[in-house]
Parts: sequence; structure tokens; C-alpha cells
Amino acid sequence: MARDDHGREMPARRDVVRGGSALLGGGLLAGCLSGGDGTATDQTTAENTATETGADDQSYSVTMDPVGTVEFEEPPETWLAFLSTYGDMGIALGQIEGLRGLWDPEDVPTAFYDYLPGVDVSMDDVAAVAGESGFDKEVFYELDCDVHLVDPNWLGVLSDDWNGEDADEIGDAVGPFLGNYLRRRGDDWHDYPYYSLYEAFEKVAEAFRERERFEAFQSIHDDVLAEVESSLPAPEERPRVGLLSVNSDFEGGSFYAYPVQDGNNHKQYRDLGMRDAFAEHIQGNYANWDYEALLEVDPDAIVFQYGFSHVTESEFDDLMDALRDDPVGGRLSAVQNDRLYRGGASYQGPVVNLFQTEAAAKQFYPETFGEWRGMETFADDEEALFDRQAVADIINGDF
Repeated sequence: MARDDHGREMPARRDVVRGGSALLGGGLLAGCLSGGDGTATDQTTAENTATETGADDQSYSVTMDPVGTVEFEEPPETWLAFLSTYGDMGIALGQIEGLRGLWDPEDVPTAFYDYLPGVDVSMDDVAAVAGESGFDKEVFYELDCDVHLVDPNWLGVLSDDWNGEDADEIGDAVGPFLGNYLRRRGDDWHDYPYYSLYEAFEKVAEAFRERERFEAFQSIHDDVLAEVESSLPAPEERPRVGLLSVNSDFEGGSFYAYPVQDGNNHKQYRDLGMRDAFAEHIQGNYANWDYEALLEVDPDAIVFQYGFSHVTESEFDDLMDALRDDPVGGRLSAVQNDRLYRGGASYQGPVVNLFQTEAAAKQFYPETFGEWRGMETFADDEEALFDRQAVADIINGDF
């Protein structure tokens, strides 16, 4: 059985939603045209426009693979996002009050929002859509949301009991689906165009009629990338960084190691020009290594994926102590040079991505972007990569 990047077993792909030409009130279709790189084409982007159909009919539509064209009579008030990528998009667009459900609210790295003045994000009243045993489609009826920011095909990956007919049923009886799997590219179940983070974010913004908020976020994001690109050290001067899962077995010496992947999962690492220590040693999406294999590659720094979402700072420190105490692990250059870092949450949206980009910039290039001192680093405005108040203002509608 295949495993996900958390090291958990995953079912094989079952049904992929296919066929059709439009979605009106919830019917599904597969992706339209795609470019050679697997991203949405200009035609698809051009279709993503709100259309006013008359003075008395203010309906509008949003087109996004794989579901196609979704018609809205008015902006959604209630919504769920199976992956917290889309949850973060909704929060960025000022829609936190309408969020009803997420796959696992406890995995959302809400600590990032604490560094945005006047922004209050809590998952206390957000339902868990699924657990370790999968999910029941009845949850969609129970939460009764106006829109489901979910790639329905991803649900078929997670559950043997979900298929395209279920998606049609929920779309007709409750509310439409709108979403595309962004995390990682190249999975064998995904045969329609992928979207970048901001391509998908734009679609969600159109659904909520929040174009101005989207453009404000995009401007901050573009400014951050411009600053990063103009400041990066030469490639040969960058440290060799290895990505490991924080969910590895530190005591038993069994680690999930990753190359930097295409897709939203590792966006910040690609944007920062990370010099990947593991890519040439791994075939596929991940490898399972022991301490000896790690020492053979011996990266200059190690970043632990899911460190911001799956462990607290104290728990992370305990894991690092186990790594240091191992007779082989203690010989790693990253251990001896104290370059062991909490890494990104996998399902990052626009807000989380800004923080995770800043964290990685400081972890990789402290001489350029300032030293990483744990989460408290985000409270230091002098070396911040982006304006916290400006982000907070967009979320709160004060821009």
C-alpha cells in the first residue's frame, strides 16, 4: 500500500471524476485543456470571470478543473475546505466566520496568525471532516455548506467508498465543489491540469467576490519574491539542505526523506532556490533511510517537514535531542553545526506561505535575511520579509 508524505498508509486511487462540459449547481466534469507543463491554460484562466447576466440576475460563474464551471447566485456564506490550503485562502479573504469544516483542524498551524495584529483565528468551532478511518459523506449534509473548497477526486484517493456519483449527489443536494489538488504534482490519479497557489487562490477569490483582497495579497507575495530573488547568494554559496519528515522514527532510526517536489508542498523551497541535498539520491516522492544513509549524504542543514503543523516547539526540541544522542546521528554536520529546523506545513495557503517563506529564508541564509530563532523571530519587525500589519489589514478588510 502506498504512503503519503506523513508516512501514513494511503489507499490506491479509485475513481477520477471525468466527462461533461459544465457544472450548474453541482454536476462534475474533468479538466479542460492544459499546457505542456501541467498548469491551467490561458483559456481556463480567461473563463474565470464573474458574469452578470442581467439587472435582476446577479449570478456569476467560476471555472476550475476538475469540476468545470460553477454557477453562484450570490457569494457563499458557509464553506468547508478539506485541505487547510483552501482553509488558509478563505481566511485570507476574510471568510473565517463561515468556515464549518476541515480535514483535521488540529493540523492547521494557527500560531502563524497570532503574529498578525487584530487577526483572531480559532479552530475551536470547526468540525473535523475526516479522521484516521476516513470520512462519511453524511458530514457534507450535516455541515450544509454553500460551497466545498475541495478537489472531489482527492476524496476518492482517501476513501474507497467515494466516487463521482457521490460528488454529483452532494453538489446537487448541498453545495458545489470547487478545488484542485495543489500539494504535489505527478500523482498517478491526477490526469488534469494543476494550479499554482495563486492561480487557485484567484479562483477562490472569484467565488467569494473578493477580487481586491486577492490582488492585495498577490502584490505582497510578488514583493517578497522580488526581494528574495534580488538577495539570494550565488548557488554555489548556498548550503546543501535535506528535507526529512518530523513524523519519522527518531528512536528507531527510520526517516522519511524527500526531494524538493513540484507543487505547493515545497513552494517556499523552490522560491528560495534551495540547494537540494537529497534529490540525486531519491527516485520518486520519498525514501526511507536510516542514520547511516543520512550520514552518507550528510547535508549542511536539515529541515523537518510538518514541523510547524504536527509538533510543538517543545516536542520538536525533544526529537532533536534524540537525533543528537544517537551515535550516528550525532555525527551529522547539521547536528554539529546546530542547523536543525522546523519546516513547513504541507497544506499552505497564501498567509501560511508568507510566514513559511520567511522562516526558510532565515534558516537557509541567516547572513542575508537574519537569524532564525524559532517562532519568536516573527515578532521582530526589523528583519521581517513582509509587513504583518498590511496582511492583517487585508484579512480584516481595512485596506
